[in-house]
Amino acid sequence: MYPSTASEAVLLTYDDIIFQARNRAYGAFDLRSQYRPTLSRALGLGVGLFLSALAAPTLYARFWPHESITANQSMSEVTLTKLAEPPAEKPIVIPPAETAPAVNTVRNLPPVVMPEADVVEETLPPTTEELKDATSGTQTAEGTGDIDVIAAPEASAPTVTEKAIEAAPKTEAPFLVVEQQPEYPGGMEALRNFLSKNLNYPRQAASAGVAGRVYVSFVVNTDGSLTDLQVVKGIGFGCDEEAVRVMRKMPNWRPGKQSGRAVRVKYNLPISFTLE
Repeated sequence: MYPSTASEAVLLTYDDIIFQARNRAYGAFDLRSQYRPTLSRALGLGVGLFLSALAAPTLYARFWPHESITANQSMSEVTLTKLAEPPAEKPIVIPPAETAPAVNTVRNLPPVVMPEADVVEETLPPTTEELKDATSGTQTAEGTGDIDVIAAPEASAPTVTEKAIEAAPKTEAPFLVVEQQPEYPGGMEALRNFLSKNLNYPRQAASAGVAGRVYVSFVVNTDGSLTDLQVVKGIGFGCDEEAVRVMRKMPNWRPGKQSGRAVRVKYNLPISFTLE
């Protein structure tokens, strides 16, 4: 229902306007009406509790002061008793070191150029006879004779039978791949001609009908000679032995080179055995 006069419009609140055409008994209207007063009371109560908590220590100290406690501390006199001194230990007497026996010494001073008139016997160097059983020193003295003079062994002259032991030169490990591979003189065609002329087919292999390739490994030295001949993969029936025999009959190869220098190279060569 709308207000009839202006004075009545002033008395209406925001909640009245919202719930003007609604049911106010539902509960929402009461909650919104009591919200502001409840919030104000809660804020005031919270501020009051906070201030009370801050003032509580001050009020407690003012109305209930702490009693001062006076402690009477008595100092008792402490008497220090002097401990008895330990008995003095007897000094340790170190026995005198035994004097090492000395050998006979003959005065032998560095040579000094002197006028002939001032030369006396004491300034002359000792003779060979005097140094036979004595040693040089700054003064001439007689030793106890307890020390045996150890003379250096005389160097024996080398005899004709003695020879210097020469260390064997260390063999350089063969290369597997080089810039210039070793080659049979005349090339691969000459190698095939050599094998065809010198290779004999073993009877055992021919009787058994065995054919195939025998792989021979060897090292081509810097002078072209072949060493370390061995069969890597064979077919048997005498073919392996025949391949090694022909390899040993070969002339020297052209050695392989690395950086322009002849080196030892390991080489593998297949040799074919074919029945015609």
